[in-house]
Amino acid sequence: MEEATLFQYRRKIKSAAELRTLVGSRPRAKKVIMCHGVFDVVHPGHLRHLIYAKSKGDILVVSLTADQHITKGNVRPYVPQDLRALNLAAFEIVDYVIIDMEATPISNIKTIQPDYFAKGYEYVKGSVHPKTQKEIDALEEYGGEIIFTPGDVVYSSTQLIDLAPPDINNEKLMVLMDAEKISFSDLRQAVAKMAGLRVHVVGDTIVDSYTQCSMIGGMTKTPTMSVRYEERQDFSGGAAIVAKHLKAAGAEVVFSTVMGEDADCDHVLQDLAAFGVDCRPVIDPTRPTTNKNAIVVGGYRMLKIDTLDNRPISERIVRQLSAQIRDVPADVVIFSDFRHGLFNRESIPVFIDAIPEGCFRVADSQVASRWGNILDFPGFDLITPNEREARFALGDQDATVRPLGSELFKRAGCRTLMLKMGERGMITFRRVGHETRSFFILDSFAEQAIDPVGAGDALLAYASLAMAATGNDVIASILGSFAAGLECGYDGNAPISPVELLARIERAENAVRYS
Repeated sequence: MEEATLFQYRRKIKSAAELRTLVGSRPRAKKVIMCHGVFDVVHPGHLRHLIYAKSKGDILVVSLTADQHITKGNVRPYVPQDLRALNLAAFEIVDYVIIDMEATPISNIKTIQPDYFAKGYEYVKGSVHPKTQKEIDALEEYGGEIIFTPGDVVYSSTQLIDLAPPDINNEKLMVLMDAEKISFSDLRQAVAKMAGLRVHVVGDTIVDSYTQCSMIGGMTKTPTMSVRYEERQDFSGGAAIVAKHLKAAGAEVVFSTVMGEDADCDHVLQDLAAFGVDCRPVIDPTRPTTNKNAIVVGGYRMLKIDTLDNRPISERIVRQLSAQIRDVPADVVIFSDFRHGLFNRESIPVFIDAIPEGCFRVADSQVASRWGNILDFPGFDLITPNEREARFALGDQDATVRPLGSELFKRAGCRTLMLKMGERGMITFRRVGHETRSFFILDSFAEQAIDPVGAGDALLAYASLAMAATGNDVIASILGSFAAGLECGYDGNAPISPVELLARIERAENAVRYS
């Protein structure tokens, strides 16, 4: 199926006002019957419902609930509204489709005034539900009638999705890009525009170590494993890998951080210098450079040994870093907070006040096993927490993801929130304009998941650059998601290059175009 074939059915998708003009006022020569629902995954029960409804009228109108009003399930709807509308429009029996932007179909019933309104049999079992009664009342105001379709075949979209979620990430991407009038050429141009942007990264340095071992056995008297050391690999991590991602993308990067006076500091400085990152560390001889050493046996991470000191940095160091923030010329300032002492209650307001006027401001505060809060960075242009960090910030372990993200977006006062959901992808919230959706979801684009650690850093880097270069949150989300997916394919932290990103864009385009 070609892309153009899919979108040819868009002619059936109308607004309520357009449809009222098309079908005319009552009484009509052709009877209009209307169905309403979520239709997240169209299954045989839905099809039977639609076929029966069509048999009772001449014109079948299907109204579907907009994404913003669906709260059932943690990440629902699984299929976004534009794609759900196209799915229904592709059926020959369906004449028109409406995306209902209201929480209930009452407004559209009053506008279109269908002759019949079809409900599933489950809505008539026992007493009439109060919501159904409101629909009946709206119909009876002008002489419409409700019809209940047969109910001997019942399926659940939720159960089908939970059983085996369909792989439709490319279809979701295609529909989103089409709705936002974004092409794959726009994605490529955005990658090119990143080159030369001046970025100042401020954050905690972490050396991520992987100590590879092989299993020897266990002790006979105690539950102690015995392993043989084979090799150790050290990677510049934390905010340092964010700086490397940015440099790999073509940005001019200055990195301000705090490190100890030790071998790990020397390793990071040599690594960043060789990579072309201008690192300006403040050396604190009273604390070690943060090191996180994973003991890996047969591909499994058996244990992690952390060497760190999470004490807040001194006032002297706060002054030094704030001077760097104020004096370094930058288009973008990124606060990469891993809560190892650099960012704290006293330092954060000072650092924020030091950001030069006109800079694009980005914050990422990772909680992990420590205390941190993304709401400490109010009014930023972009924040990129994950779901756990959002729940931590709001003290909310119960809300489903979309209401959770919506509340965090409101409380943070940011321009754009990219909420990372791990293997489930990400959801972006943004300030809305005319006919602009307030949020959209992208599935994960990881082609292989060797090591998902560090994917968020890749997303942070590329999304920040894309936002600064284009001002387009959809382009930034897509490129950030692609970069995160690529990072999942590496064992350990590895900077993602534009060549890799462009190749990933090409693979996505080929998949969408079936080429």
